Amino acid sequence: MRTLVNALVLVSVAAALALAPRLAAARPPDADGPEDSPRRTLTPLPPLAVVTALIYVNQVLFTVYVLRVHDGDPSFIARYLPGGWFELATRDPVLRSLARDFPAPWTLAPTVLRVQAFLELPFVLLAFTTVVRWLDAGLYRRLARSPLLPLASASYTAVFCLVEWDLRNPYTVDDLAVRTVSAVLTPLFLARLAARDRGRGRTPASVPGLLTFLVSLGALGVLVLVVYDTALLYSLGRLGERLPLALGAGTVLAAARLIAVRLAEPRPRLAVGFLHLALRHWLTLFLLPALAVRYGVLFGTPLLAAVAGIVPATAAGAYAVRDTLKAPAGHRRGPLLRTLAARLACAALAGTAAAYAVVRLTPATYYEATLLPAAAAFLSVTVATCGALDGILDGVLGTRTRERPKGRTSPAG
Repeated sequence: MRTLVNALVLVSVAAALALAPRLAAARPPDADGPEDSPRRTLTPLPPLAVVTALIYVNQVLFTVYVLRVHDGDPSFIARYLPGGWFELATRDPVLRSLARDFPAPWTLAPTVLRVQAFLELPFVLLAFTTVVRWLDAGLYRRLARSPLLPLASASYTAVFCLVEWDLRNPYTVDDLAVRTVSAVLTPLFLARLAARDRGRGRTPASVPGLLTFLVSLGALGVLVLVVYDTALLYSLGRLGERLPLALGAGTVLAAARLIAVRLAEPRPRLAVGFLHLALRHWLTLFLLPALAVRYGVLFGTPLLAAVAGIVPATAAGAYAVRDTLKAPAGHRRGPLLRTLAARLACAALAGTAAAYAVVRLTPATYYEATLLPAAAAFLSVTVATCGALDGILDGVLGTRTRERPKGRTSPAG
């Protein structure tokens, strides 16, 4: 198992490094085609909401099945899986009433693992592509219609299937077949979805733009973790405890997206422009190995998974440096690179201090619950520090990277 997961981590990273860089190349908004009527645009966020709703509907029906067919005892399946699963809401009066009146409850047997096996892949890929579209709608369309997405679907499915086999149970063979069908259908659906998207929105390369994007990313990450903790682990009984957190994250996300559509593109600055480019490259490079790296920590070699997570980030930084040095006119590359490096070093130190403080203050649960706020703190403080240094020093050193672009672009979705 460990050898196979490690091999998948290495293959996924190598394939991403080979295929992803050209997709992230910056393009003007008009390069991806004219913007049509909003009625023809469908972003990944509404389908993500639908898939999430279906996941919770499955949890409700699974609870009904356990109450009626197994007398409220999930041990028939729980004994095959590790601790932390199947904390059911079997005492909830609404669910008990629904179970009491539900006809033919034995027909709900597929709610045991198999429905989730189909929905898990679209849930993950829709969440990722939603984030990419917030950053750049054109990048999202190119990515969704490129070979990278079917390869990501295959990589994620391989990871899921390896974990399924390691946790074998009476439903494993069914789950493997269902996941294979989902792996074929999901990238086809996402490609058709992207083909209907004609928006030209993108996150401005500015401190307000990047901070709004990071707030959106963090809020969505919280919601994904809540879904994972309460629904994907079949633990609907935790939902009441997690609901205030989910409602707060949803409110923050809605506010951030409303702010995002009102942001105009400012004159780009040196370090902030670099961070914008680095985010584009990192999201594109990390799509394919993301799930392999995540499960490599648990089922593979953690050190290898950590290195595999660092490699796309390092490559993204290298590509962003290349693109930044191409942009300015009238500046020599050597002094510009030294100026950029000095600003990024100061910002990285400030961001690392913020992330360390968050790690020290965050209660230890599963590692994603610590990683998410730490990464958010690092990126937010880094962006703010870069913006402050650009604002203070650009007027003195004359290191703006390009002229003010014409027009106005605002992110949508």
